[in-house]
Amino acid sequence: MQKDLELLLKLQEIDYTIGELERSKGYLPDMVHQLQKQIDEAANSVKALEERLTQLQLDYKRLELELQTLENELAKYQSQMKIIKTNKEYDALMAEMETRKTRISKGEDELLKVMNEMEELNAKIPEYKQQLTEIKKTNQVQLAEMKKEIDSIGTKIKIKEDERKNIAVRIGKPAAAIYERVRKGKGEVVVVSVKKKACSGCYKSFPPQRIQEIRKGDGIICCDNCGRILIWDSDSEN
Repeated sequence: MQKDLELLLKLQEIDYTIGELERSKGYLPDMVHQLQKQIDEAANSVKALEERLTQLQLDYKRLELELQTLENELAKYQSQMKIIKTNKEYDALMAEMETRKTRISKGEDELLKVMNEMEELNAKIPEYKQQLTEIKKTNQVQLAEMKKEIDSIGTKIKIKEDERKNIAVRIGKPAAAIYERVRKGKGEVVVVSVKKKACSGCYKSFPPQRIQEIRKGDGIICCDNCGRILIWDSDSEN
């Protein structure tokens, strides 16, 4: 029976490993998605800044042309001041000149804002590109490892299932039946040790006689509280 207990412990380790591999089918793709998302977000940030800079460069050229046109018109009106003959012409010309001056002042303010933002972006874009490079460098290594791990899950599970079959056939039918029954109810933690004279699965304390029975290991003894299979190991002495 002691041999059955040792084999049940090995079986439990294999079942836990298989469980971890099965769970990794769910969380590894999520981790891959998150790592790729970080790269995409960093790349999109760089793209957005570059697109904004391109738009500002177009705005800068447009404003320069508009200002040049307004300055040419203002210069033309100023030259016409020398040849006006009536007050009406003077007033009309002054109104046009004031309009151009106002528009020039407004255009210069807009041009200054564009120049300042362009300066900020020209400083910010290299920083964001560097961040993108670092994120790619870090994440792509992890992505390669995780994708490799995902691709190997099926093979690893198959290997562990074969190991499980080889061990299961060596366990007595009564012990195997108890193990499977407890596993259905309690999950992967089926075989637990006695610690401080109590079940390490549910912490139910045992009387001295029960402790002695578990310590002998002559049969399969289950906790009368949680149903798990009890064993005595080196930790049980403490």
